[in-house]
Amino acid sequence: MTNKAIVSTVVFISLIMAVPLSAKGPSAWKKGPSLGILTDIEIVHITYIREEEKLARDVYLTLYDLRQVPIFLNISESEQRHMDSMKRLIDKYGIADPVSDDTIGKFTNQVFTDLYIELVGRGNMSYCDALQVGIDIELLDIEDIEVALNDIEAQDVNRVLNNLLSGSYNHLNAFTNQYVTAECQ
Repeated sequence: MTNKAIVSTVVFISLIMAVPLSAKGPSAWKKGPSLGILTDIEIVHITYIREEEKLARDVYLTLYDLRQVPIFLNISESEQRHMDSMKRLIDKYGIADPVSDDTIGKFTNQVFTDLYIELVGRGNMSYCDALQVGIDIELLDIEDIEVALNDIEAQDVNRVLNNLLSGSYNHLNAFTNQYVTAECQ
């Protein structure tokens, strides 16, 4: 298991442990102001991915400021759209938003703060390192979204996550192409 996979798993497990899973069934599930119900695990995934999309956006904005390379600005804008999609789900279902402070580098979960510092530090080393950070973030996003999709039953949440997954694959391809073009191997 890679370091990224280990970090992702640790973060996810810590979030699950923070949300009491009830054996009482649907009466313990959250009901949104519109239609539908969410399980506790669906809520964990939604809030986790919302903050993970912020991590990607924040790292890319910071790397753009450091390197002035358009790919980081362009993909940061897409990550903002991903954040907005997750926020719409949070609002729809009346879930507490983990992004209480939208300041770059500020996160509710300390693990994301630590990852932000690590990733920006690595990306600051060289252009190729910055591109590798982009690749690593997208691989992490893909892995976490795929894990979430295994637990999601709500059709609207499933649709949003599949759209994010498609976007992450596009971002991964863009960073990989830049990496190869820059002859970073």
